Amino acid sequence: MGRERLVLRGLRYFGRHGVHPAERELGSHVEVDVEVEADLATAVASDRLEDTLSYSLVEAAVRRVVQGSEFNLLEGLAGAIAEAVLTLPRAEGVTVRVTKVPRLPSQTLGFTFELHRP
Repeated sequence: MGRERLVLRGLRYFGRHGVHPAERELGSHVEVDVEVEADLATAVASDRLEDTLSYSLVEAAVRRVVQGSEFNLLEGLAGAIAEAVLTLPRAEGVTVRVTKVPRLPSQTLGFTFELHRP
């Protein structure tokens, strides 16, 4: 069995996540990178969509969590994304990186949390 990695980078969404009331009221953008481990050897050989884990399914799962939930911590957000992705067919493991993007152009630091689930 193969253990391939499907990678989506730079997914950007608006959400209302944070500990402080202003963070939830104003909201902010978060960027998400997702690496999904899956046995995709059949898709490699067949070149058929039905034999793979569709990128669009992964993206939709991430979007639903980021835009449809509120979390105090990036840790909670990343955990919920990981859980959602692992419910998808063929997903066997996932690494999620969530970065809170600064609200002001003058701010250059983002904050990132990374989580891996087998």
